[in-house]
Amino acid sequence: MTTPATTQPTPPPTGASAVARSPQPASGRPSSRDAYFDNAKLVLVTLVVVGHAWTLIPDTSSSAPTYYALYAFHVPAFVLVTGYLSRGFRFTGSHLRKLATTVVVPYLVFESLLALFRVTVGGEHLGSTLYLDPHWPMWYLAVLFTWRLATPLLRRVRQPMLLAVVVCLLGGIYTGDTLDLARAMGLLPFFVAGLTMRREQFTWLARPRVRVFAAAALVTALVVATFVAGPLSKEWLYWRTGYADLGVGVAEGMAARLVLLVVAGVLALSALSLIPTTHRWFTTMGSASLVVYLFHGFAVKSASYAGVGGLAEQDPVTAFVLITLAAVGLSLLLAATPVARRLNALIDPISTVSTGLPGPVDPAEQRLRTQAQLALAPRRPNRLV
Repeated sequence: MTTPATTQPTPPPTGASAVARSPQPASGRPSSRDAYFDNAKLVLVTLVVVGHAWTLIPDTSSSAPTYYALYAFHVPAFVLVTGYLSRGFRFTGSHLRKLATTVVVPYLVFESLLALFRVTVGGEHLGSTLYLDPHWPMWYLAVLFTWRLATPLLRRVRQPMLLAVVVCLLGGIYTGDTLDLARAMGLLPFFVAGLTMRREQFTWLARPRVRVFAAAALVTALVVATFVAGPLSKEWLYWRTGYADLGVGVAEGMAARLVLLVVAGVLALSALSLIPTTHRWFTTMGSASLVVYLFHGFAVKSASYAGVGGLAEQDPVTAFVLITLAAVGLSLLLAATPVARRLNALIDPISTVSTGLPGPVDPAEQRLRTQAQLALAPRRPNRLV
């Protein structure tokens, strides 16, 4: 996610920083993308799909240690990358316009489409809180809108991380659902961590010794999860539930959330440490991760409506493996260039319908630049490279 005026800083091609740069394409044109972040976006959005797919076996997978271990780090890591790639946002007309076209419009479109799908196909009753209370994965765009607006202010604060931690801890007192503000406050420290990190710090994470520690931390998390899965409510890992609803007092809740902040932070950095830093076969697909994020819910819900969960409970172990593989395959399918190129019309409907129009909606001015604003959006949606 870059901005025209503040593109992701590219480290000089010397020393350790050189490994993080994308290799020069075969055409000879230098790449302005950072392979590491494209890799991170695809890996993390795939883990999101996997986590949602595991809910198809609610009595096993969502209470299993693997589920707890995954949710302990993958969303915080996802948000941290979003924060790093949001550093260029400013209160300017062009940036606010891009915020509207790349966050607000997709939110309205997919909140409507997913709600319509769940009601008409699944027969669900969603109530009357459409748009104000984000449904399922749509929370990300809602909180991203809040974080983006707060970015210029956060960058002017002398101790933004301290402020973010305070907001996070106090956020556990709030129990409202409007625009998922509770989750925006709960996950704010990870977003701010990304805002304040430098590119060379991500390079440091890729050092062999750091990666050994990172792998050990993630394995340890899985082992610990075998003991806490069940006694510990999953709601702690969603960063959205108030202390009162979790059955704890304010002081106890703040202490628990502070511990969870540290644990999730270490695990998120550990996961990012293991992300490949060089161009791989899947790197270019990372530019289509917003397509994966917004469309995978339809497939997961379809599987649920088709009774996959009931069938899976007959053989949970086999189902767990097959559903995990299917989720990975779904992510790669949606991110594949031929698929993502076509689905992108709904991701960026304004640029799609404004093709050929003059003025401020000219795709030459809007399409390539607005898409670059999102941490999960393709930089060049018509080519996805």
